[in-house]
Amino acid sequence: MPNHERLVNDFSDLVRIDSPSGEEWDVALHVSERLSNLGFQVARDDHGNVIAREGGDSPLILSAHMDTVDPGRSIKPQVVGDRITSDGSTILGGDCKAGVAAILEALESVKEDGRPRRPLEVIFTRGEEIGLVGASNLDFSMIRGTEAVVFDGNGPVNTITGASPTYMAFDVNVRGRGAHAGVEPEKGLSAIKIASDLIAELPQGRIDQETTFNVATITGGTVRNAVPSEASITGEFRSMNMESLELLRMQLLAAVNTVRSRYTDAEITENLEMMFQMYRLDPNEATAQLVMRVMREMSLEPNIKPSGGGTDGNVFRLNGIESVVVGMATNLMHTIDEYVVIPDLLNTSRFCEELMTFGA
Repeated sequence: MPNHERLVNDFSDLVRIDSPSGEEWDVALHVSERLSNLGFQVARDDHGNVIAREGGDSPLILSAHMDTVDPGRSIKPQVVGDRITSDGSTILGGDCKAGVAAILEALESVKEDGRPRRPLEVIFTRGEEIGLVGASNLDFSMIRGTEAVVFDGNGPVNTITGASPTYMAFDVNVRGRGAHAGVEPEKGLSAIKIASDLIAELPQGRIDQETTFNVATITGGTVRNAVPSEASITGEFRSMNMESLELLRMQLLAAVNTVRSRYTDAEITENLEMMFQMYRLDPNEATAQLVMRVMREMSLEPNIKPSGGGTDGNVFRLNGIESVVVGMATNLMHTIDEYVVIPDLLNTSRFCEELMTFGA
């Protein structure tokens, strides 16, 4: 059985290691040492993803990601009753270090108890929070498993992601004309004004039950007393409906063309990129059936529900790996109010333990 005190302490140690996206080196060293001590052969692919392997046929893949969102530096975890929180100045980092901690504790517990288990591969990825970049660059030639359980869902472990959307990222760059703002502003062409007009043409927020659109950042200008010559906009839209995605793509491009025709002296360029593709979980898949059977044997009723977010499971599925994404005890992800419920974290680790020993 997972050790309550050790799990809480290990999770707290993990979140104290700064690992914003792109800066996962220290946490990669930490988990690599832990996995080596557990008897795995640990390697990193060319992108820096941690891949731990061992002998045996048909290994089950256990996966989570190492990076966190900002503000995620100098996290100070606090245990308050049955919850772990930050001190309120940062996120907690439960996304996804609750998943990492649960996997590591399950491995420790099984080893201590001497329980037989099936062969495993453990994958801890980089850059998940910035568009599943680590998984997208994972060296799949190093992976033998064809079934994966990804610990990266919101809520308790019996929350199963039943569907995940396609995610489109967009960038728009505007080049206007600079001028002195007080002496001759009429000679300028404000890139920020042009960008603002474009934003006004775009949708925002929830479009329907399956679709969202978000203008995320706008940057531009250099000094207060100059008409800004450059500005940029970033954003995203996502949906589980391909027709809705295409309509939003066309709406974005139409808005750019409208503003481009309004400001003919400006240069406006746009770039759209699909970061990950949607899927809908078939509950009859072998991996889904395994996950639900283990949950029910733990007296946990599987709760299959769609998610508006993406995980490494999206990428695994594109590469022929049956993947099921489960909860990891984290709530209010990506906010300073994020918290982990300790009994749920213990259940997550216990589920992972039962999963790897099932039928062994």
